[in-house]
Amino acid sequence: MTGTWINMAAIVAGAVLGMLAKKGIPHRVEESLTRIQGLAVGLIGLNGVIASMFTVDADGGISDSGGLLLLVSLVLGCLAGELLRIDDRLSGLGDAVEKRVHIEGFSQGFITASIITCVGAMSIVGALNEGLTGNNEVLLVKSTLDFVTCLVLASSLGIGVAFAAVPTLIYQGAITLCAGFLAPYISDDLLNMICMVGYAIVICIGLNLLLNAKIKTANLLPAMIVPVLNNLLNMLKIL
Repeated sequence: MTGTWINMAAIVAGAVLGMLAKKGIPHRVEESLTRIQGLAVGLIGLNGVIASMFTVDADGGISDSGGLLLLVSLVLGCLAGELLRIDDRLSGLGDAVEKRVHIEGFSQGFITASIITCVGAMSIVGALNEGLTGNNEVLLVKSTLDFVTCLVLASSLGIGVAFAAVPTLIYQGAITLCAGFLAPYISDDLLNMICMVGYAIVICIGLNLLLNAKIKTANLLPAMIVPVLNNLLNMLKIL
């Protein structure tokens, strides 16, 4: 799990440097940076959805797949998240930390950074590679990207960003430890579908930062399970 530990350190280091940079940034500039970050995050999410949904055929044509699954996943995920009150519970946890340590804005930074650092193919593929072969190259590249991302996010969202290292450890660590069991069941198509839904959630994060849309992104997290359930049902039909 060396790659995941390095990834954790990169997240914390980036967030700390971002916090140090924040001290010298005027409030007006900070608001502008938040909007720009929202635009960048939204575009990253959009690019991820497009890359996962569309493929170029051998004859040069473009085909798409997964649009209906994306819609169903987000709807079911949102319903499950609302019933379980995931966002409210995470926000409540963040608010409790804020009151205890007197850190304003902890919840938004924690939830936003956690989703961004855990969603995406590099988290899954990198953790699987390390668990199966010991090769942590993908996670090292991800660590570099997360360092920059958390540095920028922490400059406006605060120290809550650094605590995204905890869910990253749990998520990637679990995949690495269970890699031998999980690998045979994670096909390229399934990985694409999971990432497509994940990047759609990233778009929502971008909208929150850019337009203050107040979408409860944590409530959408169960949506990432729907492609797995869909794949399982298809396997059972084959059997």
